[in-house]
Amino acid sequence: MKKTALLLSIVVMFILAACSGSNSSPADAEGVNENGEWTPSRSIEFVAPAGAGGGWDTTARMLARVLEEEGIADQSFGVVNKPGGGGAVGWAYVHNRNDPHHVFVASPPLMFIPLNGQSEFGHEDFTPIANLIADYGAFAVRADAKWENLSELFEDMVEDPTSVSVIGTSSPGSMDHMQFVNFAEAAGVDITQIRYVSEQEGGTLTALLNGSVDVLSTGVSEAVEQARAGEIRILGITAPERLEGEFLSELPTGIEQGIDAEFVNWRGVFGPPDMTPEQVKYFEDLFREASESEAFAEIRNTYGWEEFFMGSEEYGQFLDEQKNEIQGLLERLGFDVHE
Repeated sequence: MKKTALLLSIVVMFILAACSGSNSSPADAEGVNENGEWTPSRSIEFVAPAGAGGGWDTTARMLARVLEEEGIADQSFGVVNKPGGGGAVGWAYVHNRNDPHHVFVASPPLMFIPLNGQSEFGHEDFTPIANLIADYGAFAVRADAKWENLSELFEDMVEDPTSVSVIGTSSPGSMDHMQFVNFAEAAGVDITQIRYVSEQEGGTLTALLNGSVDVLSTGVSEAVEQARAGEIRILGITAPERLEGEFLSELPTGIEQGIDAEFVNWRGVFGPPDMTPEQVKYFEDLFREASESEAFAEIRNTYGWEEFFMGSEEYGQFLDEQKNEIQGLLERLGFDVHE
């Protein structure tokens, strides 16, 4: 009996020591202070789910630079490229770690790719933190092409959709393809008959200039320099109104040409699936401050991006609406949609 009592006493002492040896709560252990604020315990890995030089990479690097140079973040944001699968490799990387010290930049392919069955992860599998910018598409032809505007192009395509070939860097059912299809459908074209060429090796402009294809569907920022130089003509852009800036303000929208359509290449930041409200608020506040800074405004002007900030809750609602629209368009095109 004495031995049993002694063992019980030792157990009780260990329990009491464990409870009283530290004043930290589980919340403290997760990085939340007494004011309910979370702070990261190490540097943030900012994943660009593609190679260097693209939209995701540029957005991540410019945002990280502003956060550091403006002294907005206590921890550094190191950009890491995780290319592959149209973004799917990077998404899986962040999802599998499920660590708030890993975030990534994304845009509509986060919906296109899973809806096409090329990724098991979609936007619902992550935490939307904040959207930052809107980038818009452009439809361009050779400078000597017969079409002066989108209305003329789509008039020909209404009569014979197969008479015009369209090229883009994205795969069928993704960005460049879908933004063109969206406008063509609004103009009355039979979208199931559109001839779309996917060129993912960077040869889209060459194919347009040598006459291999008729129309280039791309981003405004990718087309503006060649258009300014007179090599190509931009028939229209996908923005709801004209963009600001030298030369950009000269580019007509589809809406002003009688085509009731727009297409936004939103671009924002997502975190892993199990982020806490405190963790989301930490990042949301950082990105809001960065978005409102003069430094990031200059970057937007440089790249032709529009300010399009949304906080986490608003962003989540926007994404759900976007997915419904994209899914419907894919179904009308005849794609086998994976919900």
